[in-house]
Amino acid sequence: MEKLVELEILGLSSNHSQSGSFTLVLGEVGGIRRLPIVIGMFEAQAIALEIEKIIPNRPMTHDLFKSFANGFNFDIEQVVVTDMKEGVFYAKIQCKSDLTEVEIDARPSDAIAIAIRFGCPIYCTEKAMSEGGVEHYEVDEKEEEGTKSKKQEPTQKFKKEPSLKDFSLDKLNQLLDKAIENEDYEKAARIRDEINKRN
Repeated sequence: MEKLVELEILGLSSNHSQSGSFTLVLGEVGGIRRLPIVIGMFEAQAIALEIEKIIPNRPMTHDLFKSFANGFNFDIEQVVVTDMKEGVFYAKIQCKSDLTEVEIDARPSDAIAIAIRFGCPIYCTEKAMSEGGVEHYEVDEKEEEGTKSKKQEPTQKFKKEPSLKDFSLDKLNQLLDKAIENEDYEKAARIRDEINKRN
């Protein structure tokens, strides 16, 4: 069995290069590697709603899967991002009951939305991480300024976004309204938390 890398969800943001899609960023637990996966709007919403514990009026597809699995006494042991071929990621959901164990092929976005609902761990193979992962280093502002003055392009690093702490309360409220309007629930929750800290 290939060595697995445990992952955690670090963020979800709209993808500017592909309209209507989002980037789900998974991070190596205890490491510096990140695994960014482009997912659809529906799957992004399903992940964001569950992270924020927002209950929709009617069960979504992933909630239905959980109810179905519970009804037949199946539990989800783990989900694994197994491979990346031609820019497309593949995943498996490992299910277990008293009588049998089953491995189900799935898109990573669906597998992760289900993993969150079952509270099970998320992994990827070393192969998937080496092919699709990027390394992310915390860069302090002085180093960043030095890099800018040398006009070096960062290779495979995320752009440093301004911290919510840098915005005024009025600006935060505007950002909150915009995030809710765009149905970016995860960002809305982060902004809401920052506003709450100041009140």
